[in-house]
Amino acid sequence: MMPPCRWGFSIDRMPAPSVAAPPPEAALPLLAIAGFASMVAMRLCDAMLPALGQSFGVAASEASAAVSAFAVAYGVMQLLAGPLGDRFGKPRVVASAAALCALAAFATALAPDLRTLTLGRAAMGAAAAGIIPMTIAWIGDQAPWERRQVVLARLLSYTVVGMMTGAWAGGAVAEHLGWRWAFAGVGLLLLGAAGGIVARGLASVAPPPVVAGQWQRLRALLADGRARRLFAVTAAEGALVFGVMAFVPSLLHQRFGLPLSQAGAVLALFGAGGFAYAHSVAWLLRRVRPAQLAAAGGALLCTAFVTLALAPHWAWSLLACAIGGLGFYGLHGFLQTRATQLSTEARGSAVALFACVLFIGQSAGVAAMAALVARGGATPAMAAAGLALAALAASQWRQR
Repeated sequence: MMPPCRWGFSIDRMPAPSVAAPPPEAALPLLAIAGFASMVAMRLCDAMLPALGQSFGVAASEASAAVSAFAVAYGVMQLLAGPLGDRFGKPRVVASAAALCALAAFATALAPDLRTLTLGRAAMGAAAAGIIPMTIAWIGDQAPWERRQVVLARLLSYTVVGMMTGAWAGGAVAEHLGWRWAFAGVGLLLLGAAGGIVARGLASVAPPPVVAGQWQRLRALLADGRARRLFAVTAAEGALVFGVMAFVPSLLHQRFGLPLSQAGAVLALFGAGGFAYAHSVAWLLRRVRPAQLAAAGGALLCTAFVTLALAPHWAWSLLACAIGGLGFYGLHGFLQTRATQLSTEARGSAVALFACVLFIGQSAGVAAMAALVARGGATPAMAAAGLALAALAASQWRQR
């Protein structure tokens, strides 16, 4: 048996391709760049909500429909993206999804009203559904279990930088050039990522043979109590974390008068915390169990959200966002790794369902937070979300 490469893959476990495939250490960055672009697209609207509200003559809480639309479409389309990845090959689906998301972004840049923009965001979310989850599933196919969380953290290095870029660029570009240019820019980024995958031949690699009775296996997965519990925890995590994150820039803008570009840069520190996790997880997992790392992540999220809720000065939000990012990925990395092991034969579908419930939870969380913000209740809602996340993470203590 050949030794694992530096990405943690066992080369001899890869299915025999019909054409020469790039080696895994070359393939992961190609797919991860598409993941970076999709995260820019996902977080692009967070810091531009006040600008969208001014452009269309509505409140920022009403403009948050653009955030929810992306999340709902992203979650629902996982039900299609997963089986497509298992059937046609995960890298091929990633390239196609990136190209379609680029076209949707260009259309969104031309939106004449909030309703059209919201529909455009929904189309972007539907297309982006096939990018990160299929890359995660591909890692599950290639990386042995004992190395998988570390390899997933390498993917995280790309996606958290995408989150940071999206959170900052959404506010900065909207403030200095106009929000339409932000959508045009992310469209070009996605198109370039799709072209890179195709140019290197990764999308031409034949998938493994189709598993007979794939839909039956998917139904069996949903009937598994272990899977249902994981999906429930993941949905709650998405609602609590992303419900708060979507309104951090607006809160800083309204409470402390920060310009949108600065408020978006503060939120980008959430991604910096995730980047710190990605580069320390191998060291951490040599010293603590994965479930202990998840529990510590919940405690950090609780500290971060309570600090954001009660901070007397905006400077406190710098530390809060950084430790919140570290905590979120400590918890989410554990849940994500468990998702890759739910089904070894229909892994694309299993990971897609995991993403589905995460982003449906996110949509519900954003909608709930929007209602609370409109009624002046952001402070207690943020604090309560932090306490709930600490309890949620502690419930995973006995998991393996």
